[in-house]
Amino acid sequence: MSTANTNKLPEDSSNDLIPGSKTYKKVDPPDVQQLGANSWSLLHTVAASYPKKPSVTQKDEMKQFLNIFSHIYPCNWCAADFEKYIRENAPKVESREELGRWMCDAHNKVNVKLGKPKFNCDFWEQRWRSGWDD
Repeated sequence: MSTANTNKLPEDSSNDLIPGSKTYKKVDPPDVQQLGANSWSLLHTVAASYPKKPSVTQKDEMKQFLNIFSHIYPCNWCAADFEKYIRENAPKVESREELGRWMCDAHNKVNVKLGKPKFNCDFWEQRWRSGWDD
């Protein structure tokens, strides 16, 4: 039976760490694909945690958030596309269900533009809120 510690970092891995850190690895800034995937995760999760029956203030804040997000997003052409989508398809913020489906539709518009398959929006809540039953 081996008693070797398999949790040790390889000795040469210290070159992969930020100088002075014992845990933080050197990682390059996200490319546009990583940024997109992480941003969609955030947006879908925000929609999934939105109230079933939001107050007027919550509705206004969600509209403001999406508008601001479309202005500050660090990919210029992505931001312009999202801003245009919002202008042509006002965010539906009357309920969690409406917002979740609106977000899914927005994401699918991008998927089509990028030649990716569409996600079936009938499953948005399982994917981003409740999880799968299997």
